[in-house]
Parts: sequence; structure tokens; C-alpha cells
Amino acid sequence: MKVFTTDKIRNVVLLGHGGSGKTSLAEAMAYLAGVTNRMGNVENGNTISDCDKEEIKMKISMKTSIIPIPWEEYKINILDTPGSFDFVGETEEAVSAADAAVIVISGKTGIEAGTKRAWEICEKKKLPRMFFVTDMDDDKASFREIVQNLQEMYGRRIAPFHLPIRENGQFVGYVNVIQQKAKRWNDKGTVDKFDVPDYSFENLSICRDVLMEAVAETSEEFMERFFEGDEFSDDEIRQALRVGVFDGSIVPVLMGSNIQARGMYTLMADIVKYFPGPDRCKCAGINTVNNEVFEADYDFSKPKSAYIFKTIADPYIGKYSLIKVNSGVLKPDDILYNYHRDIDEKLGKLYVICGGKAEEVKELHAGDIGALAKMTASLTTDSLSTRKNPVTYLRASISKPYVYRQYKAKNKGDEDKISQALSKVMMEDLTIKTVNDSDNHQTLLYGISGQHLETVQSILLDKYKVEIELMRPRIAFKETIRKKTDTEYKYKKQSGGHGQYGHVKITIEPSGDMDTPYIFEQTVVGGAVPKNYFPAVEKGVAESVKSGPLAKYPVTGVKVVLYDGSYHSVDSSELAFKVATEQAFKKGFMDAKPVLLEPIASIRIVVPGQYTGDVMGDLNKRRAKVLGMDMIDEEYQEIVADIPYMELYEYDTKLHSLTRGSGVFSYEFSGYEQAPDDVAQKEIEKMKE
Repeated sequence: MKVFTTDKIRNVVLLGHGGSGKTSLAEAMAYLAGVTNRMGNVENGNTISDCDKEEIKMKISMKTSIIPIPWEEYKINILDTPGSFDFVGETEEAVSAADAAVIVISGKTGIEAGTKRAWEICEKKKLPRMFFVTDMDDDKASFREIVQNLQEMYGRRIAPFHLPIRENGQFVGYVNVIQQKAKRWNDKGTVDKFDVPDYSFENLSICRDVLMEAVAETSEEFMERFFEGDEFSDDEIRQALRVGVFDGSIVPVLMGSNIQARGMYTLMADIVKYFPGPDRCKCAGINTVNNEVFEADYDFSKPKSAYIFKTIADPYIGKYSLIKVNSGVLKPDDILYNYHRDIDEKLGKLYVICGGKAEEVKELHAGDIGALAKMTASLTTDSLSTRKNPVTYLRASISKPYVYRQYKAKNKGDEDKISQALSKVMMEDLTIKTVNDSDNHQTLLYGISGQHLETVQSILLDKYKVEIELMRPRIAFKETIRKKTDTEYKYKKQSGGHGQYGHVKITIEPSGDMDTPYIFEQTVVGGAVPKNYFPAVEKGVAESVKSGPLAKYPVTGVKVVLYDGSYHSVDSSELAFKVATEQAFKKGFMDAKPVLLEPIASIRIVVPGQYTGDVMGDLNKRRAKVLGMDMIDEEYQEIVADIPYMELYEYDTKLHSLTRGSGVFSYEFSGYEQAPDDVAQKEIEKMKE
């Protein structure tokens, strides 16, 4: 592919709800730009973006795809992201490399949870953005309604650039609000100018007024002229729009039909016109030698540096580190320093990725997006720079996974293969992690949702030929006692020759320290139990608390005092005293009003206000204690509650259902509380079985 300089590059992320048409929009843009000679579609599984087997099978985007689109003398790097919140990590990685965003809305379904989430991402990252309304060829599509809803939500920033023209129910053209001219698509794929239809004048006047207000607010001079009734020229309007779109005070709304590949010419032209190139964007890191700010600012003349925003680790095409060049010009065989790993990486060849294919390039200029093959140790969110100017950039914030399942190898002997495969999956997806829960003898797989984990399960089978079972995780219950008891046990065994003899008298009581499994003390007097057996007695306690007598869960919060016992000068041994202690502990524990403790999570749930009642009702069914509610803004409320961990199972699915995908939650461990009798009894019976 041709080399592009910084000012000729546009890095644009496609955001929006799942199914809104992001992938088909990217496909239509690529087709019109000549990247491909046929336009694929999601249903047939032949798009450039969704090239992964799992994506083709599920007919949804699961990974961010990059499609570099040459447009006139520019290159538009399109980052097509998944719309489903299950794969939010992919979106967060893509946004970290983007300079602007196109939020895609389906004209049929309108504004959805993913649309609002996309807006919030742009607000947080201060990304210039525009809306693109797809499916305008459908009779049910209502561009006017979508614009009105956007204006109600986001105010006068919303500025429609176009109005659709329909004839006999067909989407045939559009009115350009800036030029106040109508254009109709012809058989050649270009447009013919014609008079604005009479029925469009009213809407054109409304949209034009909104646009002129937005333009007027970009400067005091324009504001004065606006109030004086002065007309702005097309060039003045465009210049003001460039300023407004860049600072986010103006958000254009465009529209088209992905299937018919209509509206993409104007979209690409407006991306080039109104979105900033990297040369207009700021980018700064920290020089790790002097701790001073390094203003990279995508300047080709500064020392080389880059940021790894995503990793591809595929068993077929190998490992690629996707980078954005933050300064300088990268060339093949450059040697860059990774501060985070303290290693040098030799770059080898440079590539640009288009869907699932890698194409070699001679160099990558500051601001461009490319790929490096076979990096030995560098990982996603790492920074690369020169040893003379070692720079680190702020790592992208990636969502923390809260949903987990227990997993096991379906076939014995596959454990090592599964571990290796999961390490590659986690290299690609930072929202996946594994945890070895040794207390409960299980290995846990964490992800964004149950659906996300099932996708990982499918990827392991299809790509890596290993199969895992996902199961409900065992909850980390604990056992403790509520009263003090006095107990003893004499272990005596004779089998010819030396026998075994150990005799302990102990008290067991609550220690008051629920963070410590046990406290051991001894108050033996007169040598009833020799000092050299005290460690064996404590070892017996330590072994006993690992698996409690009540339901085989770890014991916590007990105090054991050895106060008496007896020994045999020949037959006593450390083993005998350890066994005697274990038996005494078991007996005494069951006499000391044993109870089961369940782990409690402090959960925070953010939902739109209209769903608060439904969410609260569901929390009550899950034995949660609501601690408070706070208004975050005019639309969202945060609910804070304590909830048992066992009630969090499949909560992601329920919350998604209750809030139509708009609710999110996070939690952290709060502590332990006594489990209700019915819950405790079920766990005890389960252990007996």
C-alpha cells in the first residue's frame, strides 16, 4: 500500500448498537473506494471486517477490524468495532487509537442502548463525532424522528447535513442542507442535481436554521452577523463547521443505505473535510529518564515512538501487534525500546492490516495505524520508543470482567493445551482472565458476560481444538462457630512394637478475627504435653481448618487453646498428636454451634431511571440489601447494595433483559455474613451427597 503522510490520514472508529450496520457501512465504503471488487454482506459471511470463523458463524462482530480506505489523496483508517457490550474491550482498544468517531444508527430501530453508550465514550474521550443513519432504503426508516430524538437528548449540537428524498416509497436522493440543493442518484453511482421538492422545504428550513445557529456560535463575529440577519457563504459555513466538529460543539447527522451503497461518497468526503488529521491532534507521554512530558503530537520530525493498542494472536496467521505511530517515521528493521518490559524489539517488516489480511508497507508516518509481526514480548497497551528517548504513554482503560464460571478440560490430558490456548486468547482479549481458586479446588474463567465466556469456549474448540466445560462456580463459603466448647481426644493405637499415643485437651471458641483462619495458643503446665509436640498440635489445627467438619469449606475466626493432655514416653509421636488434634477439633467444632458464612459483594448498578423499579424488585428477590441510590445525571441512577455472591450467578443476563442492554454493574468483595438456614442446609446436604 502507498505511504501516507500525517496530514493525509484520518483515524475513524465506527461505534453503535449491535446490528445498526457498522460492518456493512465499512463494506460499502471499501467497495466504493475500490478496496474490494465486490460488496459482501454479513448474512453471507463474506465481509472484509467479519473474517473470523466465530463472527461468520454468529453473524455479529466480535473483534475490532481495521480497513484502510484510500480516498482521493487521503487514507481513512476505519476501525469497525463490535456493537455488543460483551466485547466492550475491543471497542475500548479501538477508541484509544482513533481521532474521531462515526456513530451508526439504524433508521429502522432508531436510538438504542449502544447508541447512547457510543456517545458517552466520545464524551469521555472528547472525540469529534458524527452520526450516520443507515437503512434509509427501508420504508420504516424515519430520519426526521431520529434527528428530533437526538436533538432532545443532546441539544443544539445536533446538526443534520442532509435530508432524504423519497419517490414512490423509494430512497432516491437527498437534500444538501449546506448547499440547499437536491441530488438524485443515477445508474452510474454518481448524482444528478435537481430542484428541491416542495415537500422538503419545511424540513430544510428547520434544519438550515439549526445549522446556522450552530455555525453562529463558533465565533462572536458570526453571532453578531447571525442576529443582524446576514447570510453566511458556503465556505464560511464549512470553515465554521470544521471548528465546531473538531471541538465537539457541532455533531453532523448524515444518512444513506448500506445495501445500495448510497451516502458513502458524502460520508467519506465529510470525514476528510471535517474530521481532524493526526497533525491537528495532541498526544503526550512521559520521558522515563527525566520524568518530563514528551509532546509527541504525531510529529514526524520527533524521535520515533508508538503505542500498541491491540494484539492479534491467531494460530493460522500468527501474532501481530497493532500500533499507532505517535511520533517520527517507522521503517523496517528499526530497533525500538519497550520500557514496560525493558527489552529492545527489532521491527522487521511493517504492515497495514485490512480485515484479515496483512499488506507490507515501506514506512509508517506519525499518526498512521499499522502492524508489527512477531514481537517477542511486547503486549497490548505497551509503549515503544528509542533508548535515547524512552517514552511511556498512558495505557488505555479496559473494562474489568466481573462474570465468571468454573471451567474444566472435557478430555483428560488437555490441561496444558488449554492453558496455552487461553494465554493466546487473553493476549488478544484483555477482558478475559483466569483465576486459580485453590480454596475451592476450581479454576475460574472471567469475562464480560456469560455470552462472552461461551464465545471463548467456542473459540478454544474451533481455533485451538481443545474443549472446556463451563459450570456454575462453587461459592467460597466459610465455616465458623458461635460458642466456646471444651473437648479432648485420645489417639491410641497398638500394632506390635512401637504404638501410637497422643492425647490432647483443647478449647475452641470464636476468635473475633474473621480475616484469620485460626489463632493457636497453649497453656499447658507441668509437662502434660511436652513442648516438642506443640508444633504437631498446631499442625493438626492448621490441617483441620482447611476443610471444616460442617460442609468441607475452609474454617475462619476460631481460637484453639491446648491446655492439657498426656503422652507416652515410647509410643507418643508428632503424628499421633496431630491426629488427636484433628479428631478433637472435629468433635469440638460441631459442638460449638457451627454456622456457614457466605461471601457478600458490594455491588454498584448504573441504570436509566425508568428501569430502577424493575432492578430494585429483582435485587430483593436475590436477597440483596439496598444501601442507597444516587442520581448520576438526568437519565442515570446508581444503586448501591450488598448482595450474596451466589446471587450474582447469571445476573448479567438478567440486568441486560431488565434494562434492554443499558444497565451495567461492578462489584467488590465486602465481607462474610451468616448464611440463612435454608441456604446453609442446602450446602450441607450437597456435601453429604
